[in-house]
Amino acid sequence: MRVDPVTRRYADALYELAAEKGQLDAVRSDVEALAVELDVPGVADWLFDARVEQTERRSKFALVTQSFSPLTQNLVQLLFDKNREGVLAHLESAFQARIRLEEGVAEGVVESPRPLGAGELAELEVSLGARLGKRVTLDNRMTSDLVAGVRVVVDNRMIDYSVQGRLEELRRRLLEAPLPSSQA
Repeated sequence: MRVDPVTRRYADALYELAAEKGQLDAVRSDVEALAVELDVPGVADWLFDARVEQTERRSKFALVTQSFSPLTQNLVQLLFDKNREGVLAHLESAFQARIRLEEGVAEGVVESPRPLGAGELAELEVSLGARLGKRVTLDNRMTSDLVAGVRVVVDNRMIDYSVQGRLEELRRRLLEAPLPSSQA
């Protein structure tokens, strides 16, 4: 999931402050609890509804965050102060992405024409991890436009091991190859 830059900045600031204060586990738990709360049917609709007065939304949402660490409570209050409640919708994704970044983990997607087995997926993760210098975790998605092979997207890079990709690369190289001169 793509996270907007504003949400990423707030998540990064929260992460850095929590790490500095030694409260990373508590804040991580809070952010996960926020995401769970926003997944409850109707909560997100109500929270992000401009027809509901902000003071009402703020006071009701304060009940949700009352057991959270002061860092998380302050962030939520700041978001309300700045009329940025929308950041809460994807805060957990951005915060988890920052944690993965700090841990040197890259997430990616491997597209294949059939489901990959756990062994095949692990093999790809290890080889790509060695290539990228990170620990890689991959999610397998089936794609009907691939005949054989796989296409991997990780760290904003696409690595194409598909038959179509290899044929296209061969085509490109043949078109760029110099022709022998016919001097007699």
